[in-house]
Amino acid sequence: MRSAVVALVLLALPAFSQKFEFWPGAQYDPAIPSPEKVLGYPTGQKHATQADILRYFEALAAAAPSRIKVVEYASSWEGRMLIYAVIGSESNIARIGQIKAGVKQLTEPGKTNEAAAAKLVSSLPAVIGISGAVHGNEISSPEAAMLTAYHLLAARNDALTTAVRQNVVLLLDPLQNPDGRDRFVHNYRTAAGLEPDPNAASAERAEPWPGGRSNHYLFDMNRDWFALTQPETRGRIAYLKEWMPLVFVDLHEMGTDSTYFFAPGAEPYNPHLTKEQKDLGPLFGKNNAKWFDQFGYVYFTREVFDEFYPGYGASWPWYYGGMGMTYENASVRGLIARKSDETLYTFEESVKKQFIASVATCETAASNREILLKNFWSYSKSAIEEGRKEAVKEYILPRRGDTSAVDKLAYLLAEQGIEVRRAPAAFSNGGKQYPAGSYLISSAQHRKRMVRTLLDPVSEMDPAFLKEQERRRKKNLRDEIYDVTAWSLPMLYNVECVHASEATAGNFETITGTYQPKGAAPARATVAYLVPWGFQASGRFLAAALRADLRVTSAGKPFAQNGRKYPAGTLVVGVKQNDSSVHDKVARIAVASGAEVIPANSSWVDEGIDFGSNNAQFLRKPGIAMLWDTPASSLAAGATRYVIERMYGYPVTAIRPQALAMADLSKFQVLILPDSMGNYGSALGASTERIKTWVRSGGTLIGIGGALSYLSSGQVGLLGLQQEALAAATAAPAGRPADSAKPADAAKPGAGAPGPPSAAAAAGPVPGKILTSEDDFRKAIQGDREMPDAVAGVLLRAKPDHEHWIGHGLPETIHVLYNGRTIYAPLKKDKGVNPVIFAGPDQILAAGVLWEENRKQLAYKPFIVVQGEGRGTVIGFTADPNFRAYMDGLNIAFLNAVFRSPLGGGGRGQMAEE
Repeated sequence: MRSAVVALVLLALPAFSQKFEFWPGAQYDPAIPSPEKVLGYPTGQKHATQADILRYFEALAAAAPSRIKVVEYASSWEGRMLIYAVIGSESNIARIGQIKAGVKQLTEPGKTNEAAAAKLVSSLPAVIGISGAVHGNEISSPEAAMLTAYHLLAARNDALTTAVRQNVVLLLDPLQNPDGRDRFVHNYRTAAGLEPDPNAASAERAEPWPGGRSNHYLFDMNRDWFALTQPETRGRIAYLKEWMPLVFVDLHEMGTDSTYFFAPGAEPYNPHLTKEQKDLGPLFGKNNAKWFDQFGYVYFTREVFDEFYPGYGASWPWYYGGMGMTYENASVRGLIARKSDETLYTFEESVKKQFIASVATCETAASNREILLKNFWSYSKSAIEEGRKEAVKEYILPRRGDTSAVDKLAYLLAEQGIEVRRAPAAFSNGGKQYPAGSYLISSAQHRKRMVRTLLDPVSEMDPAFLKEQERRRKKNLRDEIYDVTAWSLPMLYNVECVHASEATAGNFETITGTYQPKGAAPARATVAYLVPWGFQASGRFLAAALRADLRVTSAGKPFAQNGRKYPAGTLVVGVKQNDSSVHDKVARIAVASGAEVIPANSSWVDEGIDFGSNNAQFLRKPGIAMLWDTPASSLAAGATRYVIERMYGYPVTAIRPQALAMADLSKFQVLILPDSMGNYGSALGASTERIKTWVRSGGTLIGIGGALSYLSSGQVGLLGLQQEALAAATAAPAGRPADSAKPADAAKPGAGAPGPPSAAAAAGPVPGKILTSEDDFRKAIQGDREMPDAVAGVLLRAKPDHEHWIGHGLPETIHVLYNGRTIYAPLKKDKGVNPVIFAGPDQILAAGVLWEENRKQLAYKPFIVVQGEGRGTVIGFTADPNFRAYMDGLNIAFLNAVFRSPLGGGGRGQMAEE
């Protein structure tokens, strides 16, 4: 009955009153089931769930098993299956293994000669990939994927589909983010009313926090492609590495009032893309345009969506020699939307645009099969040749410092298809010695450009593009930088990477597989087990030890025993201070965590503090709570929770702000306020006083990024920080961008609306001033309190104070991902300490595009501040240490805050209650 009523309501709406044709005039084989036949409703009149999508592709595989194969490639955090479909002619599907092998041979010029390559080019199909809905609330692509599969399998008497079947093997991934998709569908269906509502403010179209964009851990997986933090991403990389499609399209959505975007992409391009790769963009764009013209759809190219950051789905394939393209479709975010021009835009129409673009892309690939294969072969040859000729012949990751981070990075590179070799013994290169276990990455390999993109400190941006951004800033226009401008993995991990000018001779083993910590059980100790601090592995050990109810202390200063030096922060697990299970627990945790554990059979130390010193801090087993809802940034909250839970294995209680008023805070010793998109004050209300009381009673409160404005506000007063306006001494003649108005501007009337007279206007005219140049004009229009221009994302150097507990285990310099425009003045010494500050103006910028005035003003400003409050501690991170969960080099700093905050208040850096 309900479905009949819904059908009648839809028919009553003008937008749904006629049968919608996705490919007018197409004739389909009745033996191939349509989406409507399998799912029970016309495409575009409901949103398919993950289960619906899977059911449809299984039905296709049953109907045409010789022309489509469905492959499971991953399982989401919530247990949903991810699949891709392999679609092609019977002959191509029958030789899948041969096709994969042939494509791989084109990446091996040392084994494949020109004649063999020419034969492969003439015989192989063009393997292409089309993937949808990496953002779960970008809803048109899964339905378009079902239509694309149906059309390619069932269309009859059609020259286009015949050519595609013969010349293309399509890898069709209909749903990259099933958890986010089903969250969106659930939110929509629970809010839906009598008829689809086109109003943008309607509950069915305005998603509650966190929305469906992200996966279970609230990751934007379109930024995760080189970090590989999420199981969905790892599965995708695995199958793309296996197939290496020549073309990869990632289908997305954008604002409802937009049109449609396809290749070529916008400037800037990553400097490691080849001319041949970039030239393919117009090839595909022109054919898409032909079809969009035919159907009457408008579009745009070369704007907004750039090709610089390598972590997008449409970017990563460039670096094995394919080409990547982002297609962006105006989103309905429901079943119908009213655009600002009052036109109605339906889900059906949005699906049709994605479908047309997908089919057009297949047609272009079919028509240019040989060009694509020849380019792929040439890419491999030129990559290896460049690697042999360029100054850097080899990258070396010495296995020293945080060796667990070095190991993880090496396997991360290998997992992406980069050849990484491990040294079984110590070796030398260029007169320098390197320890056994170090890793070597040759530049002379197929993925040479991926190697350079991920390991070079800087990926240079086109000077002409940068000059244009400075021109725009002078005119108060936003810059056109889309995402972060720095991502060097050795910097993110804070590990050493040597650029060697010669290749190392010797026998080395190539590593394969994924990173798995491997530790060894220590010999049985009689007094204590010692775990040196400063390693990811020691962080895993601590988290597991606390969960296992081991009593652990942490040395607040260095010491030495039996000729070995131990750093501040070293963990001490006393034998007599624990029960008889201590030996088995320590052995098990040592093996699982990969931590080095040294048995101590005497408490006597050669120098430094003793195990029982007042500078040795007992580490409590904390209950950790984190705010989890508006106004927290969902991405920041998810990454923070992921780092604690999945990287270090410790549970977090996620609490919604409204629940904090009734929560028993005595159950928690740590409360985290993630970076925010708004003000925590309005969300927390009266709970602020409960938080302040809890801190004063001994709690550790950690604020990150935007949360610091709340903690430092006059109403809260838990941090004595002050946000800075643009310093007059650093102000460039450039104007500020349009979105950098001073806070008071937020209350101004809308553009063009006359507001009440200002105090200055009421006081009469101001003294006259003669402007003699455009520079004078720009200065005249600047406000009295300007904020710094926003920065898209750069890596800054910071210097820890190693005598303060927050700096224990950190190297001399750490790298911080800074974005936005917020700059805080240092904490006054009567308030607390600034244990990690940014480097000086000449050293602060490690990589990326940083405006000159920001560079000067950020120098010596705090990254981490610590302030005592009663018996508790408040810790502030001015930038997110868990950004995208790929800032591994900041893990120890964050773990220090979470697990090693001193009892009795830590504002002055003491390790024991005074």
